[in-house]
Amino acid sequence: MVLQKQVWDSDSAPPAGVLQPGTSPCACLLYLLMPPHPSGDVPASRRPFLITHSLLPSSLVLENFERTIIPNCGSLEGQQDFRTPDFEEFNGKADSLFFNDGQRRIDFVLVYEEEGRKEKHKKGTNEKQKRKRQAYESNLICHGLQLEATRSVSDDKLIFVKVHAPWDVLCTYAEIMHIKLPLKPNDLKIRSSAFGTLNWFTKVLRVDESVIKPEQEFFTAPFEKNRLNDFYILDKDSFFNPATRSRIVYFILSRVTYQVVNNVNKFGINRLVSSGIYKAAFPLHDCNFSSPSEDPSCPNERYLLYREWAHPRSIYKKQPLDLIRKYYGEKIGIYFAWLGYYTQMLLLAAVVGVACFLYGYFDQENCTWSKEVCNPDIGGKIVMCPQCDKLCPFWNLNITCESSKKLCIFDSFGTLVFAVFMGIWVTLFLEFWKRRQAELEYEWDTVELQQEEQPRPEYEAQCNHVVINEITQEEERIPFTACGKCIRVTLCASAVFFWILLIIASVIGIIVYRLSVFIVFSAKLPPVNGTDPIQKYLTPQTATSITASIISFIIIMILNTVYEKVAIMITNFELPRTQTDYENSLTMKMFLFQFVNYYSSCFYIAFFKGKFVGYPGDPVYWLGKYRNEECDPGGCLLELTTQLTIIMGGKAIWNNIQEVLLPETSDSKNLNDLPKVILAICGTVIQFGFVTLFVASFPLAPLLALVNNILEIRVDGWKLTTQFRRMVPAKAQDIGAWQPIMQGIAILAVVTNAMIIAFTSDMIPRLVYYWSFSVPPYGDHTQHTMEGYINNTLSIFNVMDFKSKAKDNPYVGLGNYTTCRYRDFRNPPGHPQEYKHNIYYWHVIAAKLAFIIVMEHLIYSVKFFISYAIPDVSKSTRSKIKREKYLTQKLLHESHIRDLTKDIGAIAERIAGAVDNNIRPKSE
Repeated sequence: MVLQKQVWDSDSAPPAGVLQPGTSPCACLLYLLMPPHPSGDVPASRRPFLITHSLLPSSLVLENFERTIIPNCGSLEGQQDFRTPDFEEFNGKADSLFFNDGQRRIDFVLVYEEEGRKEKHKKGTNEKQKRKRQAYESNLICHGLQLEATRSVSDDKLIFVKVHAPWDVLCTYAEIMHIKLPLKPNDLKIRSSAFGTLNWFTKVLRVDESVIKPEQEFFTAPFEKNRLNDFYILDKDSFFNPATRSRIVYFILSRVTYQVVNNVNKFGINRLVSSGIYKAAFPLHDCNFSSPSEDPSCPNERYLLYREWAHPRSIYKKQPLDLIRKYYGEKIGIYFAWLGYYTQMLLLAAVVGVACFLYGYFDQENCTWSKEVCNPDIGGKIVMCPQCDKLCPFWNLNITCESSKKLCIFDSFGTLVFAVFMGIWVTLFLEFWKRRQAELEYEWDTVELQQEEQPRPEYEAQCNHVVINEITQEEERIPFTACGKCIRVTLCASAVFFWILLIIASVIGIIVYRLSVFIVFSAKLPPVNGTDPIQKYLTPQTATSITASIISFIIIMILNTVYEKVAIMITNFELPRTQTDYENSLTMKMFLFQFVNYYSSCFYIAFFKGKFVGYPGDPVYWLGKYRNEECDPGGCLLELTTQLTIIMGGKAIWNNIQEVLLPETSDSKNLNDLPKVILAICGTVIQFGFVTLFVASFPLAPLLALVNNILEIRVDGWKLTTQFRRMVPAKAQDIGAWQPIMQGIAILAVVTNAMIIAFTSDMIPRLVYYWSFSVPPYGDHTQHTMEGYINNTLSIFNVMDFKSKAKDNPYVGLGNYTTCRYRDFRNPPGHPQEYKHNIYYWHVIAAKLAFIIVMEHLIYSVKFFISYAIPDVSKSTRSKIKREKYLTQKLLHESHIRDLTKDIGAIAERIAGAVDNNIRPKSE
């Protein structure tokens, strides 16, 4: 029987073949495909057609209808006799995953506080909540779910409602949700690894297969109820695993009505939990995490995850990704797969980074320019110009001796090599991750997930406007017109722009703090002498840099909390169509906010600080009051390193303290906390940016990231297995918008590292001096040397040559000095072009630009070659995908032929029987 799309008034009788509501319990209807509105409200005229699940033909699974027949088996309007769950006493089996009969598995649990014992609400309110809950539970039963209620042993006010989905309901909704299920075992041979000789070593890192058995691989296809014989069903109880059962039940819970007001349906478990009618709703963990269950039918997967994954003693082992995916779903599985793969790749980067750091550390004894700074006869006699007006004194260059020694460690040839290496490393990581991701997509049956995706509940609920589809030429509903969409996009973009400006304003506030506090430190800190160890390190520059970095970190962490909520609000208002669109939109906003929030101060120090200061005779002022910041004589690289260390280290320490000592509450009302997952990935991607964008200034960044990620994986695993309720499993094909974001960071990293080496460090000026200006015609040395570099790179200023007539000369009265030195390449006083840039400056600029062009083109060429040489999908994975498609088509074709042959045979038998009946009387 084929049902046609029809519309009729609620007062008239429905057509033949359609069950009338209220006639019998069997006439209770289930919803098809309609996602829930976030608030649970949507007019009944826009809800889908309802039909009894037992009568649902597979050809109608994707059929949508305009009108809705509201079932009358649990609505608050019209009928008060609700179907209630069976009430059973606790049977004493705390580890049991089944109803009291020991046969029906618990797929979901609803928790509520008995309304008659509530004290915080009025009696009338409690009665209304009770009726809504009873209507909802009655409708769940009418939709085919089986419920059993049990009173809590520890708190007799609480009632636990256990939910079970029978086989018929699971099959129906598996077809609706396009869930892929096994056709037959995978018959492709597993290729032996090229590194087979290292199996003895990798075996130590792998999880023992006798403890966690490897998952059997199957060829899969979207489930169809009328083709049960084609699927690999050994046991109906295990055909749908617990995660799949929970997904299906949550799908139903989110779509069942509990009230109808003015022809508007209110529905969904999320609304009931948020309004306090239910205290919680969640799928069960399968056992206690600290010990296995005594029930022999329990798989003890939670215990195995804790023992082999989340426990500190397993910190060196690989993650059991298949079990994580099986227990928590693909979305959580792909997150830990990506984080684990990124951590493995960080091991190589950390080793190279530590080697470059050690090279700089042991080579600092050969740092000639640092020795000149520390030499009392050279740096001790060089008087530097004050770095602020009136309050800042003249100072000797040798007070920066300790900072110059540290700078030699980071500003070395090893840093250049490491920056080039990281440009290649990030490409290798991204390309190999694509291959790994393709393998997981196949193994976890998410290859065609995008094609199966349906519109989000929030989108469908707002579809008020009817338009003609240009392709199908049929009517379809959309939430807003072209003008309305333009207005929404404009408002969302304006909101994002406003919050970005707010971040920039906070950065400007930090800059003003730097300028003002540097003046205070310069005036208040005692003069540096060579005997006090504290004063040797606590210079005005160092004190300003450290305090500003700490304040910047605190502001960053505060703003992050605000921006998370703002991004969610903006995305909800934007109303993306599908879940993938929603996740990608939220991802871009969160990353954009955090990118500006975390990196703005680093970009300022690397590329702006000390670049636009003028010179002592004509300084550049901020807001007409504060002189622009200057870098140390050795450059701003050490300050950038300090900033990165405080932000990266502080962020890692704070996150781990927050997760371990201040864990999030485990009774969160959000059943599927998507923003938390996105925020976790965002934090790791921000770390990825620190590791790649500014690695030229801090080669130890990969080591810090490696240590943090090793702890992050285990802490997150510990939280999931021990502190939180089991999350509702969710599908995910890949890491979504994070892949192109990381590719963009990888491209930007080449530019930033090249510019850091060229403009932030002093490597290029030193090379120019060594090869050109240390020997004739510009130098006096007979061979290439770094001697005299400091004297050559510090320009001379006459303290009486202050140009501004509107301001008093700030250098008068600070001491009996006639000249001072400053960091720049300018002609001395008395020169025909005094205080103009000298020939050294133009040589350095040309060398910097040439270095940036050569380095960028070299690395980009290598990156392009690597991307071209490494295919995104491995040959073995491609073969498996082709084999599965072939097998699916073959089975479906053979099944179709078999059904057709069966039908033709039946028709032939009928014809033969009719002919035989007609011929027999004549012969008689």
